[in-house]
Amino acid sequence: MHPMLNIAVRAARRAGSVINRAALEGGGFEVRAKQRNDFVTKVDHAAEAAIIETVRKAYPDHAVLAEESGATPGQAEYQWIIDPLDGTTNFIHGFPQYCVSIAIRHRGALAHGVIYDPTKNELFTASKGRGAFLNDRRIRVSKCARLGDALVGTGFPFREVERIELYTRQLKTMMQTAAGVRRAGAAALDLAYVACGRLDAFWEMGLSAWDMAAGALMILEAGGLVGDLRGDAGYLDSGEIACATPKVFSALLEALR
Repeated sequence: MHPMLNIAVRAARRAGSVINRAALEGGGFEVRAKQRNDFVTKVDHAAEAAIIETVRKAYPDHAVLAEESGATPGQAEYQWIIDPLDGTTNFIHGFPQYCVSIAIRHRGALAHGVIYDPTKNELFTASKGRGAFLNDRRIRVSKCARLGDALVGTGFPFREVERIELYTRQLKTMMQTAAGVRRAGAAALDLAYVACGRLDAFWEMGLSAWDMAAGALMILEAGGLVGDLRGDAGYLDSGEIACATPKVFSALLEALR
């Protein structure tokens, strides 16, 4: 395992321990709304602090882009993209579908990624050119070849309610076209599920880089395709992502159009 990926794994597991302790204590998370339908708790902040402390000890000169604390100023060769608790609303309600997501970008290109599900103790990892893994076992996207046979994941554009009509049209089309549609509420984990073949495709709008970065790298390293809703490479900036097995990807994009 690459030394940087090893630190990312250590940081993700530390954050997972923070999350699991809070979940065992149950309730009283002091929930605050950042904006409509977007929540944060002290657990998010504590998990993020644990990640950043781990990263800073090993790589004090690296930049950080984190969901709760934002971006460090200036330029750096390496940037850590951190979501300490993706699926906060699920966590608040005790719905066990949430994760820690950490990606490392080198000179603008995704190099390493970790997604850790603390409820199932499932650790997804990937390094550019070295493949993707679940608990040290190599993973690949599914062999699904037709959108009509695909189980497709999605997420509601809850931060951008003005796009609900567009999303509703997309959802209707997908429900009429695909074998099934699922919305679990943690985009990073959904992307990891595409990488390991539990989902055949996924799309969502209104995401942030920390929701997508680690999972996108995993899908690419697992043999899948990733793009924005036009199939282009700017998904980390646009916040729109579509991904699928190679034979389903073009059909997914066409359906979303």
